[in-house]
Amino acid sequence: MKRQEGRTEATPSPIVNEAAPEANTKQSGRVHGLGRALDRPLDHVVSRLRSPRSPRRPRLWFEILLVAVSYWVYSLVRNAVPEQKAAALANADWLWSVERFLGISVEQSVNHAVNSVTWLIVSMNYYYATLHFIVTISVLVWLFRRHPGRYAAARLALFATTAVALLGYYLYPLAPPRLMNGGHFIDTVLVHQTWGSMASGNFKNMSNQYAAMPSMHIGWSLWCGLTIFALASAPWARILGLLYPAVTLMVIVSTANHFWLDAVGGMGCLAFGYAVSYAWYGSLPHRLPRWIPRKSNRPRLGALGAQPHREPAATRR
Repeated sequence: MKRQEGRTEATPSPIVNEAAPEANTKQSGRVHGLGRALDRPLDHVVSRLRSPRSPRRPRLWFEILLVAVSYWVYSLVRNAVPEQKAAALANADWLWSVERFLGISVEQSVNHAVNSVTWLIVSMNYYYATLHFIVTISVLVWLFRRHPGRYAAARLALFATTAVALLGYYLYPLAPPRLMNGGHFIDTVLVHQTWGSMASGNFKNMSNQYAAMPSMHIGWSLWCGLTIFALASAPWARILGLLYPAVTLMVIVSTANHFWLDAVGGMGCLAFGYAVSYAWYGSLPHRLPRWIPRKSNRPRLGALGAQPHREPAATRR
């Protein structure tokens, strides 16, 4: 048998070997880009979860719906609290005795003195019935338009104030001074036949008459006054902001709808509301930025990184 010499072993084609890294690189780029594409929605969700406390631009339709539904729920819950007449009258007698002990029980004198001036007490009746809603809604609209970055925090303070007030109505039923037994207070709405209270006259069956503690006339008016004082630029507007809760205090006492201590309860509820807002946003409303910057349209780095990196083609021998 003849033995063949000089034969060489077959070697792989150099074209195949050089093309393999390029193919691997393309495949790796596609996998990397797919992973980036799948991560983008997850990154968006994570970022939203990490910053739920960041103020966002308010939406008009949502805010109108939210305020309307919230006030409807507030009225529903407030009026659903059982009218515990006996407990409410007993609490009113006890509160009146506490004020006499403290030397601040002058509500009756104020009530009789203002009632003697017809035009003044009639004006207070209409003040009590209308400005409570008009001013609060107006301040919300003003915040929405001129201070959108502070709107959500201020609104949260107002809503938390109202929510804790509902708890007070349930736990501590209280009759207003005008309904006390032997208190000799004047129900100014009935005497002057004016539409001045949802808890008197023709509207007495539409509202819980024994939900006087705390006074949301004070809680809401003080929220309005502090908001205007902190954010308004005109000096006269800031002065009116401070005068509004002070005048409201005189109105609720003169019309015999609240005791002084009901006003203190409203202030306590407002303090709770601001505490909730501060805990959520990490700042008081007036210290937050006035405007919310619009989102940038610049391409995200993640999207840029999703494009596969291409290696230069290998040179064939």
